[in-house]
Amino acid sequence: MKLQLGVIILFIGFSVQAQTVRVAVAANAQFVLQKLKADFEHKTGVTVEIISGSSGKLSSQIQSGAPYDVFLSADMEFTELIYNRGFALSKPREYATGSLIVCSASGADVRNWKKIVSTATIVKFAVANPKTAPYGKAAEEALNHFKLYKAISGQLVFGESINQVNTYIVKKVVELGFTTESLVYEMPEGTQLKWLRIDKSAYKPIRQGCVLLKHAKSGSYLNSRKFYDYLFSPAAKSIFKQYGYGV
Repeated sequence: MKLQLGVIILFIGFSVQAQTVRVAVAANAQFVLQKLKADFEHKTGVTVEIISGSSGKLSSQIQSGAPYDVFLSADMEFTELIYNRGFALSKPREYATGSLIVCSASGADVRNWKKIVSTATIVKFAVANPKTAPYGKAAEEALNHFKLYKAISGQLVFGESINQVNTYIVKKVVELGFTTESLVYEMPEGTQLKWLRIDKSAYKPIRQGCVLLKHAKSGSYLNSRKFYDYLFSPAAKSIFKQYGYGV
């Protein structure tokens, strides 16, 4: 009898351990999440699957029944929407703050970016879609703050997510772009980037929010809760800092 009970407990233990945590993460944080995933999996043995996209797109997928257990948005608004519509087990909680930079891989003088984009009409300037990507919304706020948005609207190239903006910048599809500071720390050593932080008074703080989703109750709740709690641990905060985030 004791042997049977031991086998059952062992089976349950393996079953819980084998349940993968599915994490939907905003595109800006997909690289730091890879680092967090590796650290978490090493410490717990629990497997994490990462699904990346714009915060708005992931939010729509969750509301359409996508089987995600944890949602990390690039702002608080999408997590509040998810919570208010009954898809989350926990209230939105800020896990990091982001920074907006102007960046170029084509050698443009980022210190004079405002003069360049306002006087050279052929310059293409990448920003994320402000309707679906919080970093795009921050970019729009900053351009309006500097009274440049209307003047350079014909030069703007919109990416679906900040990840697409990063591709435009790194592949030199555009001369300049607004993106997340974390890009600088994600690139392989030797990547030639010029960048400059945008004054934070030019846009509202980018507060990135997280929620534990109701889908977790369908099977991976314990592991999902463990990963959710890990995001606020000293180890996770240290990794976020390495990628240029505030915690």
